[in-house]
Amino acid sequence: MSICLAITTETSEGENRVAIVPAIAEKFSRAGVQVVLEKGAGVSSFYPDSDFDDIEFSDTAAEACATAQILLKVAPPSVEEVALMPEGCILICYMHPHGNDEVIKALRDRNITALSMELVPRISRAQSMDSLSSQAAIAGYKAALMAADLSARFFPMLTTAAGTIRPSRVFVIGAGVAGLQAIATAKRLGAVVEAYDVRSVTKEQVESLGGKFLEIGVDASSEGGYARELTESEKHKEREMMGNTVAAAHAVICTAHVPGRPAPRLIDTAVVERMLPGSVVIDLAAESGGNCELTQPGKTIVHNGVTIHGPLHVPGMLAVHASEMYSRNLYNLVQLLISDGELKPDWDDEILAGCTVTRDGEIKHGPTRERLQGASS
Repeated sequence: MSICLAITTETSEGENRVAIVPAIAEKFSRAGVQVVLEKGAGVSSFYPDSDFDDIEFSDTAAEACATAQILLKVAPPSVEEVALMPEGCILICYMHPHGNDEVIKALRDRNITALSMELVPRISRAQSMDSLSSQAAIAGYKAALMAADLSARFFPMLTTAAGTIRPSRVFVIGAGVAGLQAIATAKRLGAVVEAYDVRSVTKEQVESLGGKFLEIGVDASSEGGYARELTESEKHKEREMMGNTVAAAHAVICTAHVPGRPAPRLIDTAVVERMLPGSVVIDLAAESGGNCELTQPGKTIVHNGVTIHGPLHVPGMLAVHASEMYSRNLYNLVQLLISDGELKPDWDDEILAGCTVTRDGEIKHGPTRERLQGASS
């Protein structure tokens, strides 16, 4: 009997991606996996049902989930969606494990194995499964385009009959995958780019893309490629040193965040008020509170002549390629669950162990388990 893999329509507001695209559905089908797709699930990503071959369609999410052994999603499910899942099935999606407590409890109580795409270890063997990186690359690219669109200035230097236009100065805060893609895109658009990251090891990467690295003297590198949270004295030094650079920039792109915590506040109102009128701040950290004090998630405001844009669901703005990349990440992770055409996961595998949130009626993710135990005591 073949493995049944199901995909339902995303119900989270603003989520345009889908967890499978036709090319990946075909790969699963060729491998003998039965793929069940809820009708219309790919429409918001511009993948109509007619693009999918050799799969089954269901009229409802409940019907799709009925016999699913593996369920693929993008956003975390609601408690109501968890109730539709067969007990013992494997769910793979973004889980937001640092919160989302009621859903995690529901998954535990229903004996569902939940794998979180945020928790896939950042090791070389898991690079093809790293959806944080694939989606961050999209966000960084789009952020640079947003900055150019909302700015009151040209990005490139132009020599015209009316005189020479100097290039815009772009400052990128955070040189992770999103920041590096923003740097590369802003450079392609002709801007002069400067960047900063608390991890000094990113300096070489910034410079390889043509950006100038802002030296502040703070290094917060930590395990897994992430940045640790700064001490209060380090935060003060960081804000002080960055203030002049932000004030002189025509566009600032913020990408700094610490997993599971509110985004660090790096730009206060006083600094924004020093920026030139017509400048713009694009805050990719808006979903976790924002790097700018004035950021309003999901809104665009103008303060003292400066536009502050707090976009949400940025990868979904490029839904075709975002879905394609995310679907590949899922496909590569699912391969660890299958052996000889059967569902035979090795739960001791470093990757599977690292991204498991719930399994066998227990919460396996240590920080989540400790948080929930603390909340109930």
